[in-house]
Amino acid sequence: MSAPTFPPGGTLLDTFKQSFTDVPIDANNENAISTTEFLDAAESLTTIFDALGSVAFSPVKNDIIGNIKKIRERQLAAPGDSATLQSLSANELKTKKHVASEGLLWLARGLDFTCIALSQNVAKPTEELADSFRNAYGATLKPHHSFLVKPVFSAALSACPYRKSFYEKLGSDEDKVQSELRPYLAALENLIGIIKGFQGRKEYQW
Repeated sequence: MSAPTFPPGGTLLDTFKQSFTDVPIDANNENAISTTEFLDAAESLTTIFDALGSVAFSPVKNDIIGNIKKIRERQLAAPGDSATLQSLSANELKTKKHVASEGLLWLARGLDFTCIALSQNVAKPTEELADSFRNAYGATLKPHHSFLVKPVFSAALSACPYRKSFYEKLGSDEDKVQSELRPYLAALENLIGIIKGFQGRKEYQW
């Protein structure tokens, strides 16, 4: 993983193609989430794993990218039925398939893991990244992982850089980085809540 770059005086978030803060949500249509913008934002987030600076985080990043790919493939196969995540999933399930729907389930879990870890770290100025990610893993992905996968993620968590080093890779001004991360993570948390909500409904089960 090569270290990400950002403009002088800026932050890594400035380089994102899409931010979660700008993903359209249709409040008049059961909080339908726009598929393209959401996937672009999720893909942009993966550069944060480059800032973690360890090949140990490759499985985390690759898992997220792999699940984005599954959803995009369904979107390309049936664009008219895939404008929102909800319509994409519902229409795929009508075909008795659930590749993209399952991809979205795991994508949401991976994003939830990342969101909780970073939110906790921003909220606790003295906490090291490894502790934040370890706590987040236990609350999100770990209950769903097999005994073969858990050691892979444990290795990644142990390889977290020191807090100071990580924030330096996100921007030269840590206060500015954190002030941009807060609304970004809040928007992501809201989107994850919506996804969990509709995937818990009977018509989205498989």
